[in-house]
Amino acid sequence: MFELGRELKRFFAPERAKAPTDGLTGGDSSLLELLDSQLLAQEAKACDVAAGRIGAKDKPRRRLEAAIVWREVARRTGDAVALRKAAAGAETAAAGFETAHRHDGWARARCEQAFCALLGAEIFGDPGLNAAAEVAFKDARSHVRGGLAAPLADVGIAAIEGRRRLEDLAIDAAEGWALSARFNAPITALDQIAKRVVAARGLAAEARLIRADLLAAWGARLKDADLLDAAALEAATAAERLDQAYEPLTWARAKILHGQALALRGEAAGDLDALAAGAGALALALDNLTRDHSPLDWARTQIALAQALQALGEASSDARAFEHAVSCYDRANLVLRDAPTLPLRGVAAGARAVCLARSAEITGDLAVLDAAEAAMKIELAQLSGRRDPVGWALSQLHLARLYEARLGLTGRDNGERASALMALDAALDVFAEHGLRSLSVLAYDAVERLEAPDACER
Repeated sequence: MFELGRELKRFFAPERAKAPTDGLTGGDSSLLELLDSQLLAQEAKACDVAAGRIGAKDKPRRRLEAAIVWREVARRTGDAVALRKAAAGAETAAAGFETAHRHDGWARARCEQAFCALLGAEIFGDPGLNAAAEVAFKDARSHVRGGLAAPLADVGIAAIEGRRRLEDLAIDAAEGWALSARFNAPITALDQIAKRVVAARGLAAEARLIRADLLAAWGARLKDADLLDAAALEAATAAERLDQAYEPLTWARAKILHGQALALRGEAAGDLDALAAGAGALALALDNLTRDHSPLDWARTQIALAQALQALGEASSDARAFEHAVSCYDRANLVLRDAPTLPLRGVAAGARAVCLARSAEITGDLAVLDAAEAAMKIELAQLSGRRDPVGWALSQLHLARLYEARLGLTGRDNGERASALMALDAALDVFAEHGLRSLSVLAYDAVERLEAPDACER
């Protein structure tokens, strides 16, 4: 799939030290997917140079092109500096378009600012960025009736509303279907624009993947098989509309989301065959995605595969599934260890500890539990309760789970019960402060189990 990208990399390798000032794509964002992460960073720098040249024509457009490339760098690597450069470039482009009274360009730049904020919220777990993105999308939508910016703004607004409603405990499937329907008109508009603007084709696919991701989240939350089936179908449709040779990364993202939806469908129904099919689809997607091309996508796919294997292990009580899941989490850490501020790292570390605990419980191997506890304590030492309180609290919850597993395996209490209760108490404070009811219930259940008279015998 990435053969053309590798050929580009080989062809331009001698020129890396002296990149062309106008970049490798000449401003054509549809070619960005053919570049690996290193060439993409080089392209972003070249775009900055081209936009800053004194004699450059249409500087706002060039600034916007540079912002789009920098955002893709951030999306593939989780680099906060790249994301800040993208946001700053989009802001500069918007100011330039506004001075020139070019409303369509200004609206497109505002949408780019909003997508930068959305990406920041997704990668770094800052919900305040969603509010900033919503303001920018609504600004853009109020100034244009058509063009590319209008459907992009509609997609962004619908995505933010869908994510917000997911936090509501009173949501139901009907509301999920209604929110999904809000994507119909903007996706149709993007498909029409794609007939004359090549770059819009990728944007239409991204819109479908945003809708599929929301459908999967709603389906997983409500244990609704129909919503999860719709998510899988939407992701498959997005993949079918793409050219794997020229849009390899978006195609791979669609396949990954398709596999995740299948795995979630199996988990919700307790269907081992469906879970295995989802895990198989994710493994196939990984075969078409290299770590060099998109490190963060590769790490996320490893985690998605690990979660599918973990669910398979829970459903079948098979220690080998947990062992394979741990291997996937370890591979994901090859990328995430260089990005300690990403909440995804804490999620992966906690889930890895749970997998080791379940493997130890099934096999009775205390050495596995020792390794899990040591790794979890190292992860907690690196986490900041102030910067990422929820991630820190989740790690406390997972550490308590390891202490509980030791109690059950040994039948003796050497201080594990008190340590577990202390960790759970700290986690409960954070969950209550952030209104995370489902996590609070998990923590309370763990406290009740540990306070039971026969806790050491479990």
